[in-house]
Amino acid sequence: MAVVKEGDKVRVHYTGRLDDGTVFDSSEDSAPLEFTVGKGEVFSRIEQGIIGISPGESKTISIPMEEAYGPHREERVFEFDRKRAPENFDPVVGQPVQMYRADGLPVMATVVGISETSFIMDCNHSLAGKNLTFDITLVEIV
Repeated sequence: MAVVKEGDKVRVHYTGRLDDGTVFDSSEDSAPLEFTVGKGEVFSRIEQGIIGISPGESKTISIPMEEAYGPHREERVFEFDRKRAPENFDPVVGQPVQMYRADGLPVMATVVGISETSFIMDCNHSLAGKNLTFDITLVEIV
């Protein structure tokens, strides 16, 4: 039976969980994820973790936060003056918002606090500071 090796294009189903068991992503209700092993299209631990398995086999792969989205960095949380926001900007806590850096490049932020005069915005990835665990099932080697 064929086994996964570097350079193979594969299709996998996956479920991503946090340390507390919360599911943050899954392909179970959609098409399998397709990627080429060794091209850096997914976390390297996933690529390395599926080498040697055959279609139908499953594997659990843990990725520490340092190799996932890094630690949550406080310097990426900032206060945004309401006066600088568009008039119709009325966000709620937890809402993702596209903002623009000083150099004009877009950045995603999450509203984490609201006051009379400002919004607190978090530009960390939503999974920053979290260890990730993926249950992977190899569907096929394409």
